[in-house]
Amino acid sequence: MYKILDRYIIKSFIASIFYGLLAFTALFVIIDLMEKLDDFIDNNLTTLMILEYYMVFIPDIIKLMTPVAVLFGGLFTAGKMSNNNELTAIKSSGISIYRFMFPFITICILISGMIFWFGGYVVPDANVRKTEIEAEYLKKGEASVISNLFFQDPPGKIVSIFYFNSEKLEAYKAGIQYYDTSNSIRMTKRIDAEKLLFDQKKKTWTAFNGTTRVFGELNDRVETFEKVEMKDLKFTPDDLEVKQQRLEVLTNPQLEKLIKDTRNAGYDPQRAEIEYYGRFSFPFTAIIIIVFGLPISAVKRRTGIALQFGINILVTFIYLSIMQIVTALGKNGSLDPLLTAWLVNIIFLAAALFNLTRVRG
Repeated sequence: MYKILDRYIIKSFIASIFYGLLAFTALFVIIDLMEKLDDFIDNNLTTLMILEYYMVFIPDIIKLMTPVAVLFGGLFTAGKMSNNNELTAIKSSGISIYRFMFPFITICILISGMIFWFGGYVVPDANVRKTEIEAEYLKKGEASVISNLFFQDPPGKIVSIFYFNSEKLEAYKAGIQYYDTSNSIRMTKRIDAEKLLFDQKKKTWTAFNGTTRVFGELNDRVETFEKVEMKDLKFTPDDLEVKQQRLEVLTNPQLEKLIKDTRNAGYDPQRAEIEYYGRFSFPFTAIIIIVFGLPISAVKRRTGIALQFGINILVTFIYLSIMQIVTALGKNGSLDPLLTAWLVNIIFLAAALFNLTRVRG
């Protein structure tokens, strides 16, 4: 009996999620298209360009809309069964509300895993192309210029670059500080150069028009140079692009490396940590909202399924809005990155579990 019931619920639930996701994604695209239509027209984008833009934007939309579609699928499936008195028959056969929720939660766990993979690997890759289209056609920033970089280049070097042109492989107004490996606060040498140029064949940097300051225990020495090959620099142009890229275009391994490099360089990786931890916490949204909303729809009420659906969808958007507010507070330094990522989930999970205890099994 359980297997037949589970298959029936899972089939209805997955179908409802699919149609809900399709509808919410289409609605999101239409609204976004209306907002950006003037920009598309002003920049003379063709229909094919606009289609390409939304093809690479859709993965991000799907990730965002999946929890809403999951709630829609759960409410529609449970509400329909309640109105058709199928739930009454299920309860009469001795099946509790908790057992009834089991196939829903199982599917949500699988969906959460898919959201994690999708958000950590597929969406960043798609966002790379989306960013390129915005820079090339919509003039939203220059994709080829990277500016204001500070990072560590092991062992014992801190590099600062005013800006880097990725097309010419040139870094301008660069500074390299060398520190004693046995005494990390003692600077032994500093090189300042007007330009660094990367040689792709040799895989080395060359500094132009700069000064070298050597700090000794008794006296300092200053030398000027026109051209010096910097064979001790380990970073590459690809490393610079990763450090400067918008966080949403970095995959999970790239984001993890950025956090490590930023921390090793002595800087606060808080914004990157919030993005990284958020990619672990966001997938649980699908589970939490189904635990919160499903028991309400599983009880037959006089208000009808439409009102119940509206209330639960409102709660979901409130959930996502509060998550954005808390994320903004975390980026301002008001909250710890780990707490920022998980705070809203913890609050709504507690509310969901409390709501679940109030429903008679």
